[in-house]
Amino acid sequence: MKRQEAPVSEQASRTELRPPTHRYDRRVVAWWRTQLILMTVVVVIPLVTLGVLIAPARSWLLAPAVVVAIIGGVATIALPAWWYRFHRWEVTDRAVYTRTGYFWQNWRIAPMSRIQTVDTTRGPVQRLFGLSTIKVTTASSAGAVAIDGLAEADAERVAHELALITDATPGDAT
Repeated sequence: MKRQEAPVSEQASRTELRPPTHRYDRRVVAWWRTQLILMTVVVVIPLVTLGVLIAPARSWLLAPAVVVAIIGGVATIALPAWWYRFHRWEVTDRAVYTRTGYFWQNWRIAPMSRIQTVDTTRGPVQRLFGLSTIKVTTASSAGAVAIDGLAEADAERVAHELALITDATPGDAT
């Protein structure tokens, strides 16, 4: 007698989608704050410099500099702590899961059978904080699934684990 497949709803309950469990490394908050400070400074310094040097344009250059500095300061203080509360990641033997976003949450799932490459990157500011990013590339038009803000040792371990799991997973990664 042929074995009958369980109904889809029953199958779904066995592999219920749940939020990823791992938080990013706590140092990611300082990394995000540093990025926000740098983005603010890149805009404010030229505006202030030009406002000081060009007297007739002073008011319409310094006013935006003040506005950008205030918005950048508030964002630098508030947003990274808030982001840290929502960003999650997890790697299982079946998929890589990430959840990012603040107002619009973005859940990404990359099944192991679809993974084409696993890259580890460390930008100069990330290296100051001992952090790395893992990018998992699939054939998806949405782009790579990124896990930002991992401790360097954790990123190496996860990349190695992903390489072993994807090598052992059947599929053509397309």
